Amino acid sequence: MFRLKWIAGVVFAVASSVLVMPVAQAKSRVASFVNDDDVFMALRDAARSDDADKAAELADRLPNYAIPSYVDYYRLKPRLVQASSVEIREYLRRYNGSAIADRLRNDWLLILGRQRDFVTFDEQYPLFALDDDLQLKCYSLLSRASRGEKVAVAARALLVSPKDYGEACSSLIASLAQSGQFTPDDLWWQLRLASETSQVGAARRLAPLVAATDAQIVQAIEKAPLVLARGVGKATATHQLFIMALGRVARISPEQAASALSNVESQLTAEERALGWSQIALQASLKLMPEATTLYWSRSAGASLTSDGYQWRARMALRNGDWKLILDAINAMPADLRDDAAWIYWRGRALAATGDVVEAQKLFKSISDQTNFYGQLALEDLGLQISIPIAGAPLTEKEVAALAANAGLRRALKFFDMNLRFEAVREWNWELRSLSEREHLAAAEFARQNNVLDRMVNTSDRTRSERDFTQRFPSPFRNFMVTSTNALGLDMAWVYGLIRQESRFIMNARSHVGASGLMQLMPATARYVAKKIGMADFDPGQVNEVSTNIELGTNYLNMVLGDLDGSQAMATAAYNAGPGRPRSWRASLTRPVEGAVFAESIPFAETRGYVKNVLSNATYYAALFDGKPQSLKARLGIVAPKGFVPTELP
Repeated sequence: MFRLKWIAGVVFAVASSVLVMPVAQAKSRVASFVNDDDVFMALRDAARSDDADKAAELADRLPNYAIPSYVDYYRLKPRLVQASSVEIREYLRRYNGSAIADRLRNDWLLILGRQRDFVTFDEQYPLFALDDDLQLKCYSLLSRASRGEKVAVAARALLVSPKDYGEACSSLIASLAQSGQFTPDDLWWQLRLASETSQVGAARRLAPLVAATDAQIVQAIEKAPLVLARGVGKATATHQLFIMALGRVARISPEQAASALSNVESQLTAEERALGWSQIALQASLKLMPEATTLYWSRSAGASLTSDGYQWRARMALRNGDWKLILDAINAMPADLRDDAAWIYWRGRALAATGDVVEAQKLFKSISDQTNFYGQLALEDLGLQISIPIAGAPLTEKEVAALAANAGLRRALKFFDMNLRFEAVREWNWELRSLSEREHLAAAEFARQNNVLDRMVNTSDRTRSERDFTQRFPSPFRNFMVTSTNALGLDMAWVYGLIRQESRFIMNARSHVGASGLMQLMPATARYVAKKIGMADFDPGQVNEVSTNIELGTNYLNMVLGDLDGSQAMATAAYNAGPGRPRSWRASLTRPVEGAVFAESIPFAETRGYVKNVLSNATYYAALFDGKPQSLKARLGIVAPKGFVPTELP
């Protein structure tokens, strides 16, 4: 009897909860929305979770929201695959010319590509304004190839980043292989590229196209020593898999890979030998082995290299100071790579060093108007100093007011206020597409007035003929900065240059690895520095406070500067990559090198770009603060092996 009563009670309780809980939850949900912005945020989350029912329910609650195009987008997006063409076209018509309509067209085109509806795809793709999606570029070439067009040249130029390939680019490669537009060499080049970048999934999708099994591809990447131990075999596929495995083993030990290749060289063609040595040479270069050039790159002549391969052959020649080899390495690069400002500059330096001063000067002049690291260096090689360009006529209130009334920019501001940076930046940048340079400056001033300093900087950075460096290089929070840098004897221009690169003055910036605030401090670093300087009662939550962030950041920067012999180039690298790495990069040097050479040959792409940008920024900040021309080369200084005391630039 007791048992029956207990069961009855449970059944009643469960039944009651089924009846009561949805109502309670509904009341709770309603109560949790303070205003329409809260509903909108929930709508956005529902759409991003592909919850179509919830998105529709929330969208219905926003009939008069300030940004209806986004309400309708988030209503439609979760069911875009099932939506009719009529409904999608109606949305595109209603919001024609807007950033979010272009985003929806992007979404729809991806679906059309996957469905192989190339009739509709080809109709819509020319209307996609931003055209910044690699998947869509691949679908476009796939569509053209399906009609018999020759697209191999365009595909080779496009397919250089396997991590972004997805279904579209993998299908394009398969189609071109099946039609004969891609040769086996093209396919193995793609496999080596996937192996270099550790994109196992992309490599596995290519396996059926090269007479290799999935297991063989995975082994060559993940169990490379076994492949080398097995030898090259007789088939072309096993030769190529052996070459892939060489690159993987060389990541750990270039010497071990070189020994394995030396043992089988007689069984390989000249081209295969060159490819094998190029795989080893690249990894030896990334380890900054001084012998990479003489032992490995010298044996790779004629090999078909990836972009990284071409550039690291030149970088190692730079570290060795071999200007003739530098020139040969740059001349061997594909045209689009050779025409990058970096290699225009270093080609100019190589020409000047080998006697062709006239041609070198032409190259320096061709990039000297660029306000970047290489443009600044080129100016100095022309015998000039780096100064602030003369500003044009001041903006009028009317010019700024016209941009303040721009609907897209105002939408962006609302999104910034809601901390929806992705949507805000998209709206802001969309509006810039149609603006003149003068209007860019006015939009940047509008951003300054609304304390959106990152948009001010990025917007002003786009102008070429009219330039306002007070917009490009702002110096907010000056009182905190002066106090901290003066107390430490630290170069304030350098600190501002670092902040501009780290956070673009976004006070609540947070990186994917957890760094916070203006100076992007990691929690452990913040705690360490706070303890080191005796900051009483430090709480990790303080790291986003401007004054605390600047105090901790400048103290940490000063610590690494002192630890690295006062070299701003090395200390900047340490701030980004940790203090141990710059010390190891310096230890691999066999001679003193210019700071620019040290920066150019940093093995981490992120840190390499970071050091260049920070010191370029700092040079302009110094010109603004001091009111006189500056030298980037002097700021870079030289970097020498530990204990070497140079007297002049090498």
